[in-house]
Amino acid sequence: MEQQQQLQRSSSGSPSPRSQSSQPYLSVSVTEPVKLGIGVQAYISYRVITKTNLPEYQGHEKIVIRRYSDFVWLRDRLFHKFKGVFIPPLPEKSAVEKFRFSAEFIETRRQGLDIFVNRIASHQELQSTEDLRNFLQADEETMERLRSQETGIFKTKPADLMQFFKDAQSKVSDIVLGKEKPVEESNLEYEKLKHYIFELENHLAEVQNHAYRLVKRHRELGQSLSDFSKAVKLLGACEGDALGKAFSELGTKSEALSVKLQKEAHLLLMNFEEPLKDYVRAVQSIKATIAERANVFRHQCELAETMKLKEINLDKLMLTRSYKMGEAEHEYKELKAENEEATRGFETIVRLMSEEIVRFQEQKTLDMGIAFHEFAKGQARLANSIADAWRSLLPKLEACSTQ
Repeated sequence: MEQQQQLQRSSSGSPSPRSQSSQPYLSVSVTEPVKLGIGVQAYISYRVITKTNLPEYQGHEKIVIRRYSDFVWLRDRLFHKFKGVFIPPLPEKSAVEKFRFSAEFIETRRQGLDIFVNRIASHQELQSTEDLRNFLQADEETMERLRSQETGIFKTKPADLMQFFKDAQSKVSDIVLGKEKPVEESNLEYEKLKHYIFELENHLAEVQNHAYRLVKRHRELGQSLSDFSKAVKLLGACEGDALGKAFSELGTKSEALSVKLQKEAHLLLMNFEEPLKDYVRAVQSIKATIAERANVFRHQCELAETMKLKEINLDKLMLTRSYKMGEAEHEYKELKAENEEATRGFETIVRLMSEEIVRFQEQKTLDMGIAFHEFAKGQARLANSIADAWRSLLPKLEACSTQ
């Protein structure tokens, strides 16, 4: 698992300070999850360790304590400030309260948070933001104050924000499926992008679902072998020497295989299912960006239409030499400035999304290659262990069957 995390961190583009000490670097580690508080007030805190030689940071190493809501704060800020940029997704909250503090859930979330913040730290548009610097350097009191100062859309609760993303995903899905016909930009490449993202989400979600079933199957088989081991050992205890020893060894091998299966199930979860789940969330984040682009385009079109009406009204006022001419001209100039700003904003989103989709596809190819390689390697390792274990028992069992 440590090797997988190192591969994922290197694939995020964050250089190692030891390997590139002469080059600019920003490396972040999310470590040591600790449960604090009791009852409904309980939460998990993390040590976030930043190592960098960038001049805008306070020293070469900084350690701060952060909780999940701090990561949510960072993502919300970036999402609403950087239109057109694919903001990395956060690992999800546990839907089941009793699993919220399980060791496995805490570790999968820690790994997800580590990947999340390193993707931001390695992103050309995001790594130099004040919000990231505050997140990585501010003390806990300052961080709490920053969160409490949020107003408007930044004040959105995590549950409300998730609903916002779901609504955005539903909206863009309706557009892709043709259920809704809003004002849309006529752009063949953009249409291809929307269809690609929609299809990618479906296929990734299906593969992730089967990965979940594989993890479950490994665990169930491991538990079955554990139960079988106990039963066959008891059977061996009441048999004669040769058969009893064979059964006893069969039970021991079954127990060892049970442990291997449980271990492999955990590795499969961390190195295969979780990366797939992370990419499903990443695609959903892209869909939210697509929905935001559609909103900006729609607003730009509405401004352009309003400008046309204002122009017609100005022409009428000029013909009648109305006293309202001055006020109308002022309104038209303001509207024109707003339209030009909206046009620039939309063009920026288009440019950023074009760059982002290339970066996303390159990163996806690398990350999926790692995940599927780990999957195949783990399955081969497990198959060899199972085959070796059963093969070693064949001579003794065969001797018992031929007596």
